[in-house]
Amino acid sequence: MFTGIIEAVGKVVATQPKGGDLRVRIHTAGMDLADVKLGDSIAVNGVCLTAVELPGDGFWADVSGETLARTKFSELKPGWPCNLEKALTPTTRLGGHLVSGHVDGVGTVVSRWDDGRSVRFTIKAPDEIAKYIAEKGSICVDGISLTVNRVNGAEFELNIVPHTLAETTLVTFQSGTRVNLEVDVIARYLERMLLGERAADPEAAGGITESFLAEHGFMR
Repeated sequence: MFTGIIEAVGKVVATQPKGGDLRVRIHTAGMDLADVKLGDSIAVNGVCLTAVELPGDGFWADVSGETLARTKFSELKPGWPCNLEKALTPTTRLGGHLVSGHVDGVGTVVSRWDDGRSVRFTIKAPDEIAKYIAEKGSICVDGISLTVNRVNGAEFELNIVPHTLAETTLVTFQSGTRVNLEVDVIARYLERMLLGERAADPEAAGGITESFLAEHGFMR
């Protein structure tokens, strides 16, 4: 688990195809690796990866075909900047929100504009995860814990303060930039719990619908 509070901006320095998936080397810049050992988890642009080699200035990790298919890691190449965060510990300050490092979908930056000293972004999420995004709720964008300002269908708006902009890859975002999105984990589990006994029914895989809510007294 992670908090979405970025510790350093590193970069991809090498990639090696490995039997249908990929091994990647990440340079971790100023992130302290003294307490990292083989097998530890590190979030890279919001994706939980396992350190399989520790060369000293970073780490190597394996990226599965599933991860390549479900995240923007299909775009991986040397020089690619990435937000980095080590897994939280029992004494970690939970400054963001609980982040699993399991990406729900890839969104796209629609627009960017200045608002005083802040920068605002509008991002379009995949339609299938729009239901999990709530105004003033939390969302993880490329590993960064952020607050949703407004929601309009599958699009949501963010307000980024100068510190967050300077300390993350958000500073590079422009219209058309693709981003890894992870919704609040509580929303995902709540939907599953509301299904009750229907959770074991393959036909319930579509999740909660308006008709389901009405049938069970949640809507009039």
